[in-house]
Amino acid sequence: MGSTEGLVKQFGVTKPISMAGPSAVDLQKTRELEKFLVNSGLYESDGEAAKREAVLARLRELVKDWVKQLTRLRGYTDQMVEDANALILTFGSCCLGVSGPGADIDALCVGPSYINRDEDFFYIFHDILAQLVEVTELQPIPDAHVPVMKFKFDGISIDLLYASVSVLVVPEDLDISDVSVLYNADEATVRSLNGCRVADQILKLVPNTEHFRTALRCLKFWAKKRGVYSNVTGFLGGVNWAILVARVCQLYPNAVPSMLVSRFFRVYTQWRWPIPVMLCEIEEEELGFPVWDPRKNHRDRTHHMPIITPAYPCMNSSYNVSPSTLRVMMEQLEFGNKICQDIELNKARWGSLFEPYMFFESYKNYLQVDIIAADADDLRSWRGWVESRFRQLTLMIERDTLGKLQCHPCPHDLFDPSRQRAHCAFFMGLQRKQGEVAEEGQQFDIRATVDEFRNSINMYSYWKPGMDIYVSHVRRKLLPAFVFPEGYKRSRLSRSLGDQRVQSSSSPKDEVNGGRSHKRKCSSEDVSGQLVKRRSLSPCGASVSPDSVLHNYGSPLPECDVTPVVDRGSPPGMVSGYESTDKNTVLDYGAKDLGLTSSASTVSVAEKSDIPSTSTCSAVSVLTSNGFFRDLDSEFKANEEGEKISSSEGSVNQSLIQNDSFEEVSGLLTAKGDFMKSNAALLVQLEVGQSSNLMDICRNLDPQ
Repeated sequence: MGSTEGLVKQFGVTKPISMAGPSAVDLQKTRELEKFLVNSGLYESDGEAAKREAVLARLRELVKDWVKQLTRLRGYTDQMVEDANALILTFGSCCLGVSGPGADIDALCVGPSYINRDEDFFYIFHDILAQLVEVTELQPIPDAHVPVMKFKFDGISIDLLYASVSVLVVPEDLDISDVSVLYNADEATVRSLNGCRVADQILKLVPNTEHFRTALRCLKFWAKKRGVYSNVTGFLGGVNWAILVARVCQLYPNAVPSMLVSRFFRVYTQWRWPIPVMLCEIEEEELGFPVWDPRKNHRDRTHHMPIITPAYPCMNSSYNVSPSTLRVMMEQLEFGNKICQDIELNKARWGSLFEPYMFFESYKNYLQVDIIAADADDLRSWRGWVESRFRQLTLMIERDTLGKLQCHPCPHDLFDPSRQRAHCAFFMGLQRKQGEVAEEGQQFDIRATVDEFRNSINMYSYWKPGMDIYVSHVRRKLLPAFVFPEGYKRSRLSRSLGDQRVQSSSSPKDEVNGGRSHKRKCSSEDVSGQLVKRRSLSPCGASVSPDSVLHNYGSPLPECDVTPVVDRGSPPGMVSGYESTDKNTVLDYGAKDLGLTSSASTVSVAEKSDIPSTSTCSAVSVLTSNGFFRDLDSEFKANEEGEKISSSEGSVNQSLIQNDSFEEVSGLLTAKGDFMKSNAALLVQLEVGQSSNLMDICRNLDPQ
């Protein structure tokens, strides 16, 4: 859709913030951005695109032959067998047109009403795929929230869903966006169909699809670099970022990609969560499927960052977000906003926006969750189960510490190539809530929390011998060398220069968050040297194991405050056999279980770092035995105070955002607003019945 159409047509639930088009400078910055994305390898080659289309064509042949075979076996006429059909539709990045090199394919198989998911798809079609030499790593997950078959076809990863529609013959020109495809469908089928339906609606609701695609490609790359791209661990996934970008396209319908990226950070650093982001009005059809509505559904009131899908039934696509992950994302959005301001003022280039986030240099304390299985196939299914539950550990810790202990899960798993057994590990950074005043001797006891998490993990229905999980506490100075790309640990560094600039220029927001700003004297040479070193690292791009510290540190281990404990028992599949000497301890594992040469102990981190050590600490300490943690205020005290650099508005009128009337009708924060509103403000309005229609409320809260 052209920009001239955007002048007269309203996209979304509100009017645009600005109808201004690009200036010559904006066009130049867009060309620079596009060149940077190309040089970064974000576009697939013609050969890769052709291979992907060939794989999809082969998959279409397979599903059609499969449906014809079942139609014949079930006694239908020869004409029915000839007409029998199934479709392969894509969704996600492939459908939105932002696929990159090595990207997987999200696909949906649509079949007739007499072909079911449980038996026909997950058994018969599974066996067909298993016999093909092109198919590897075949993994059916029938009990997932959205049932899926995962596999690689000729080296390309595919997530294949199945949905049967209420027709005997599936037409080639089936309109997936028509609500009639949902007739007589169960909720699992609706969720399977909605992937394609949402992608189709997003493309229809943006003013300019090419500008949308470029901005989305850029911001997905940014989210991966900054460690906030992962729906399963509580951040945002592909569809979430697509909806957020599409909303900014609606608010600035004539903006080019460089403008959209800048406005993206400007809008969402000021957005008053949990006010929802919506691309269109929430429809309530007569089919009776539940839609997102905090007036009726109490669970919807607990959502922290609602991003509503535009296709019926409208749902919150970001229900996985927790207070801790929302905090992390807001920090990264502040970082992006500050860099974009510098780019507008010609103080930075696009590359600065994509500096990797230094996850393993950002906290003093980490949880390490090691996952071990007998072979690679078992590890694949075991890892998937643990990853799907990993965000529950974040929620449990937040719940049991009343939000005083904040968690930052690493969105990627890591593996130790030196281990003989199949292995991978997840990490989580821990810190005290910013602004919390630590009481003398205060401890966080999360023994029961980790025990509950492990119990939930061991409810896995497809557990096999050899599938083990270990939860450990690791201090930053004892992180395994495999978490760093070069294979060794660097000395402690402060946050990247961009992070420092964000922290030092956001003192009003620090006050709202309870953050504390500290001065640090540093020469320009020191800052420059730190920046060069940090750019050579990736956030989570290496491997780790519990025994890697001993492999890499042959010298005597440093001392720290510890409380040695032993095992009281292990869940099914775990190696136990250790007798407890303290009835108050919970869980521990022997050195052999962890691959250590000495027994693992649990660290009780002292409130004051200068408290004398009482014993020697093992390389990795098992948290589940004694989960006391103190001095978890791991935010570096290296932020520099400075004046906030004003943004360059270009064609946008900043007074619009600062206007009081704009504050009343928008989902944006003005300078005098809070960092993040609690659910209470929205719920009060819902409870007192000031509006009988949810859209009336959202229209009063969204930019207009």
